[in-house]
Amino acid sequence: MQSDLSSLRDLLRHFADERDWNKFHTPKNLATALSVEASELLEPFQWLNTGDQSELDEARYTAVRHEMADVLLYLVRLADKLDVDLYQACLEKMEINRAKYPAEKVRGDSRKYSEYPD
Repeated sequence: MQSDLSSLRDLLRHFADERDWNKFHTPKNLATALSVEASELLEPFQWLNTGDQSELDEARYTAVRHEMADVLLYLVRLADKLDVDLYQACLEKMEINRAKYPAEKVRGDSRKYSEYPD
């Protein structure tokens, strides 16, 4: 059974192929585009108190959804170009984070792992 990420990857491959955009989709260009889209995700939250969903009117909520989609799409495309299994990379990173931030040590504290006393 094909995963949702694999389906997105295939959709993006087809989209780029139809437009002859593969020559532009280098890892550097995709990483740059990903960064730009991640920055654009901040705009609908500008000047809100917390950015909770209750503060987002319909237009801002739609903008957030679309920017989130752009971020994910560029990330999936970049992973495809670099042959990265995003799901597996996420599982590996969660294990690293569990080791860095043991729940019993960090619960309710937002400091970086390097700021905790040994």
